[in-house]
Amino acid sequence: QVQLVESGGGLVQPEGSLRLSCAASRIDFRSYRVGWYRQAPGTQRELVATITSGGRADYADSVKGRFTISRDNAKNTVYLQMISLKPEAPAVYYCKAHRAARNYWGQGTQVTVSS
Repeated sequence: QVQLVESGGGLVQPEGSLRLSCAASRIDFRSYRVGWYRQAPGTQRELVATITSGGRADYADSVKGRFTISRDNAKNTVYLQMISLKPEAPAVYYCKAHRAARNYWGQGTQVTVSS
């Protein structure tokens, strides 16, 4: 059974930083495009960043310059480095692995930016 496990969330002060991890098992992770999404209560899940199997990254306008997505294929892990975090509603960050018709989601990790 394919598993994606996110970690690294928590409570951080405004302008602080966090690094999220998405670790995969039982999947040829390196061949998948991986995205990070976030969802605050009462809102739709939104795409934050993606990285292709070849390592090309794309970002939502709201996080450009502050978030960096990367992957370590040897560790079957994708990261989301977040800096200059802004105070906003707590959100759960999810990773998704996508290839052709296959999509796999993790269970999410919560990020709260608050003083």
